[in-house]
Amino acid sequence: MTATSQAPDYGPEEPASEVPMVPTEPSGEGAASKASGQEQPPAATTEAPAPAASQAPDHGPEEPASEVPTEPTVPTEPSGEGAASEAMGEEQAPTATPEAPAPEATTPAPRSEDVPSVPLQLTIEDVSDCSVTVSWEPPERLGSQGLQGYLLELRKEGASEWVPVNARPMMVTQQTVRKLAPGDKFFLRVAAVNPAGAGPPATLDQPIHIREIIEAPKIRVPRHLRQTYIRQVGEMVNLQIPFQGNPKPQVSWTHNGQALDSKRVSVRTGDQDSILFIRSAQRSDSGCYELTVRLESLEARAAINILVIEKPNPPSSIRLVDVWGCNVALEWTPPQDTGNTELLGYTVQKADKKTEQWFTVLERYHPTTCTISDLIVGNSYSFRVFSENLCGLSDSPAITKELAHIRKIDIVAKLKGFVERDFSEAPSFTQPLADHTTTSGYSTQLSCSVRASPKPKIIWMKNNMNIQGDPKYRTFSEQGVYTLEIRKPSPFDSGVYTCKAVNMLGEASVDCRLEVKALATH
Repeated sequence: MTATSQAPDYGPEEPASEVPMVPTEPSGEGAASKASGQEQPPAATTEAPAPAASQAPDHGPEEPASEVPTEPTVPTEPSGEGAASEAMGEEQAPTATPEAPAPEATTPAPRSEDVPSVPLQLTIEDVSDCSVTVSWEPPERLGSQGLQGYLLELRKEGASEWVPVNARPMMVTQQTVRKLAPGDKFFLRVAAVNPAGAGPPATLDQPIHIREIIEAPKIRVPRHLRQTYIRQVGEMVNLQIPFQGNPKPQVSWTHNGQALDSKRVSVRTGDQDSILFIRSAQRSDSGCYELTVRLESLEARAAINILVIEKPNPPSSIRLVDVWGCNVALEWTPPQDTGNTELLGYTVQKADKKTEQWFTVLERYHPTTCTISDLIVGNSYSFRVFSENLCGLSDSPAITKELAHIRKIDIVAKLKGFVERDFSEAPSFTQPLADHTTTSGYSTQLSCSVRASPKPKIIWMKNNMNIQGDPKYRTFSEQGVYTLEIRKPSPFDSGVYTCKAVNMLGEASVDCRLEVKALATH
């Protein structure tokens, strides 16, 4: 109680020297004791924290400032209230009770040069469906005691309380507020903080609205559905078409521009795909099915062509046009119903009356007339034709009513006179001998080609002298090419060599010069 009685004279200074980071609460107590005398200090000391908590809704940013020295509004409000309390004197003592905000504001505000100035360029960097990122630039003035960090605060639209995003000042100039929900709308402000207190905050002019991100709708048609999807009558149709879009888009189907027949077609749509199901397809189910995925003003469309087919009817009629020799000409008319698709052709078969076994003559034949040949003389044949499409052959064929009889006809061979050609020819050289130079000791060959009929006699000569039978020379021929081989020639073997061809129709000769060089001696 003695310490409390001295509080009116030194109350604002003594707590400040003990707790420099919380200058507001002791100053409020000193102001109250100065105004009301000796009876008020006990009540002010016991209930001093209560006004700070009760006044938090009226002074949103002041509640965290009383506990952590990041109060964005410390420099302004407390100084005004303290001045008002001192001016009114003893008459205002009852109003300076713990329930009133006046006891908190008796400490003089820090000098403007001690606290940081307003952070610059507070900007929204990114907004998603659950977070927002803001950034700012450091203030122009950091204060005489340096910078401790920045305090980011949030206030929802319609509320008066500013809620700190970070519990303590952080030395960053960009921060992300997370765990937000779509539909939230709030304001953000940031203030620079140093040991002297929090500077004035920088506040966004407009509130931030968290919206659910809209993803444009998109349909991913499977590859096998990008061309006509073909099914047979009675088969099941089950199409699963994936799509994208956020939030979940509206999905609708149409058949040839009309609404689907719910009795035949069922549709199940999930979050990421839509399934069109037909239990038993009929030809009436053929056509263009269009899927539309719509999200607000955006939409995506995809068309899927379905063709339901069945086996074709057989040709309408078939007739035997003509029979001659071992040949038969047939003609038929196309079927009336092709099975809801184009024909791949016709299959023509024949059967002998004796065996009655059918054999295929033509497959996937497109014309409606044909000629069948190589029939056996003396036999009788019947013919049938099937239509064919993607489902296969028609269930039944078109069969000729009449048999084609291949009759025996007397054939007389008329032989023409044969004139034998005379291929006799006098010898002639098609490739003459060529002059040749060789080295002593290396065997050398001289070759030429002769054309003659009958086969000519070949005579080899050297310097107009017959060298037939000389073991130094070897002659041979192949396919009209005649060769003379001189075994290990010497300079003595140099000279003019002649090849002479002789038959009963004449003779011919060619010659060449051979030069044999002696080996060089060292």
